Amino acid sequence: MSGELIAFFGLALVAILGGVLLITLTKVVHMVIALVFTFLSIAGIYMLLSAEFVAIVQILIYSGAITIVMLFGIMLTKHQESDEPVKGGWGRFSFLAAIAGFAVAVYLGIYNLDIPVQPTALHEDNTKQIGIELFSKICHSI
Repeated sequence: MSGELIAFFGLALVAILGGVLLITLTKVVHMVIALVFTFLSIAGIYMLLSAEFVAIVQILIYSGAITIVMLFGIMLTKHQESDEPVKGGWGRFSFLAAIAGFAVAVYLGIYNLDIPVQPTALHEDNTKQIGIELFSKICHSI
């Protein structure tokens, strides 16, 4: 097991945990913090894929700007702090069954996927390649 694989599993676990906490938490500010953990772990996965530019954009735009806009929206709106009744055992069971069903469907979809291998040049000036693609194709079409 390489360090890169361990880092991927750790970041993927944090991303999934943040998404599950986003759905299950009741306080809106706690939901936003769980969303920030998800955004940051996805940026870490981009770093593992050697997409540094996309990772920095993920941190700046999503983890920074979108989260601040959501917090301002929460603070500027009036909302009532009321405790919702706790769901019974069937609500949690159906929620866990839905998550397990989704996980099995994703696993089977990825396991049966056959992608042909094509040689590509990775880890070579990603930001430069993005700039060339943006300014050579998009600017000529305008």
